Amino acid sequence: MVLPMSRPHKHPKTGVFYFRKRVPADLIELRGRDVEYFSLRTKDCSEAKRVYAEALDRVERQWALLRIRPEPLTQRQIMSLAGIVYAELTADLQDEPGSEATWSHVLRLHRQAREAGKLEQWVGASVDELLAKQGLRTDDHSRARLIEAVDGAFVQAAEQLQRNTQGDYTPDPQAARFPSWEPVKAAADSPREERKASGKESLTGLLEGWWKERRGELSSRTYESYSATFRRLREFLKHDDALRVRPEDVRDYKDHRLEHVDPRTGKALSAKTVSHSDLAGLKAVFGWAVNNHYLPSNPAAGLTVKVGKRKVARSKGFTDDEASRILSACLKVERGSTTARTHAAKRWVPWLCAYTGARVGEMAQLRREDLRDENGRWVITITPDAGTVKTREFREVPLHEHLVALGFPEFVQASPPGHLFLKPAADGDVEGPRKGLTNRLSEFVRSDVGVVDPVVQPNHGWRHRFKTLSRRYGLDRDVVKAIQGHAGAETSEEYGDSELEAMALNIDRIPRIVVEDTRRGPAGAQ
Repeated sequence: MVLPMSRPHKHPKTGVFYFRKRVPADLIELRGRDVEYFSLRTKDCSEAKRVYAEALDRVERQWALLRIRPEPLTQRQIMSLAGIVYAELTADLQDEPGSEATWSHVLRLHRQAREAGKLEQWVGASVDELLAKQGLRTDDHSRARLIEAVDGAFVQAAEQLQRNTQGDYTPDPQAARFPSWEPVKAAADSPREERKASGKESLTGLLEGWWKERRGELSSRTYESYSATFRRLREFLKHDDALRVRPEDVRDYKDHRLEHVDPRTGKALSAKTVSHSDLAGLKAVFGWAVNNHYLPSNPAAGLTVKVGKRKVARSKGFTDDEASRILSACLKVERGSTTARTHAAKRWVPWLCAYTGARVGEMAQLRREDLRDENGRWVITITPDAGTVKTREFREVPLHEHLVALGFPEFVQASPPGHLFLKPAADGDVEGPRKGLTNRLSEFVRSDVGVVDPVVQPNHGWRHRFKTLSRRYGLDRDVVKAIQGHAGAETSEEYGDSELEAMALNIDRIPRIVVEDTRRGPAGAQ
C-alpha cells in the first residue's frame, strides 16, 4: 500500500480527516499492524492539522516506548505514580469541584467496575498515558499492580473533591501516603565527567546524521535554522550529550526561549517562532534519532506552545492600489549604483510574481534557458536545477500576454546564458545570492514604493494576491494550485497533470493590471 506524506488524510466521501502513518518495520510485530490509522473526528482543515500534530506526537511516544525494554516497577514507584494521578486530579478540580451528586456517581462507577473485574476498561488507558508521560514501559505484572493503585488514587481524589463540593477544604490526611516521584535515571544520566558523548550520541552528531539523510529533500535554510536551535540548546544545557536530555530539559529550554528578547526588535520571541522553529527542529531531529535507535525516546514529543490566532485586519495580499503602485515603480526604476542584474530584478520579478503567483525566490533564480516558445506561447520552467524550489518538483507556467507585451521575452533573449537576476557564488551556490536579492526586492517595496503595512509581506503578498484574483475571475482551483506550485491536500490531487493548455486558458482570464508607465502611456492599455 502506498501512503501519502505525513499529513491529515481527508476521506473522499465523508469529508472527515484521518491520521495515517506507516509503522516502522521493527515495530510492526509489536503493534500488530503496519499502519496507524484512525479518525481525527473533524471536517475542518485547520483543526485537523492541529489534532494531527498532537496525534503524531502521541503515536511517536508510543513507538518510542515500544523500543524500551519492559522493566518491573517497585512498590514505591507504583505508589508514587498513583500519587501523580491523585495530585493532578485534585489540583485541577478543587477550585470548582462541581456537585456532590457528580462525585457520588463517579464513586459508584468505580465500585461497580471493581466488583465486575473491569478496572482495565475503567483506568487502563489512564495508566498507559501515565507511563507514556514518564517515558516508562513496564511488564504486565507491574502494570496490573499500577492499575489497582491508580484506581485507589482515583477513589481517594473523588472523595476529597466530594468534600470540597460541601465547602470542606480540610487537607486530605491520606494524601501524604503517596511518596514523591523520582524519575527513573538511565546510565546516560551520569555526570558529564563520568560519561563522554561521542558520535551520534551527541546533539551535534544527531543533527548531522539527520541532515545527511534529509539534505536531498530540504533546503539549507532548514538546516541553518535547526543548527541554530541545537546550538542554543547546547548552550542552555551546558553539554552536548543527547542521551542526557530529558523532557523537562526541553520544556525548560522552551520557556527560556519564550522569555528571550530579540535585540533587534526589543521584543520577546513570539510563540509562533518558538513553536515552528525551535520545537519543530527538536522534534524532527530527535524523532529521527528514535527511529534510527540512537535514542530510546523523543524528549521533545508532546511539547507544545499555544499559538494565538492573529487578528486579521486586512488581506495578506496586495490590494489593487498597492499592486498598481509597485508595478508602476518597477517600470520606472532607475539603475543608479545597483548592478545590472539587481536593476533587472526590480524591473521584472514583481511583474512575474504578479502574473504567476510564484514564490519570489523561484522568479529571482530564473535562467535564460528557463524560457521557451511552446507553439507560439511563451512558457517559463520553474525547476530545482536553477535553485531551491519548495516542492522539489519542476513546473511549467505559461506567460501572461501582458508580460509578453511589456517585452520580457526580448529581455531574456538578449541576456547571456545562466541566471537572469543574480550571480551565483564562486562555488556555484545560488541560495546566498538569492536571499540577498529577495531582501533587496523587499526593501524596494517597503522604502522606494512605500508599501509598509506589516500585515502584507513585501514579496509573498503577490502569492496571496494571485489566489484572490483566481477567485475573482473564476479560475479552476486545481489548475491554480499547479500554477503556483501548491501541494495538493488530498491523495486524489496527486493524480494527473495540469496541462499547459489548461494553465494558459486560466491565466488568460486575468485582465491586464492597469498601471501608469510614463514612458509608454498606461501599461494596461497597450
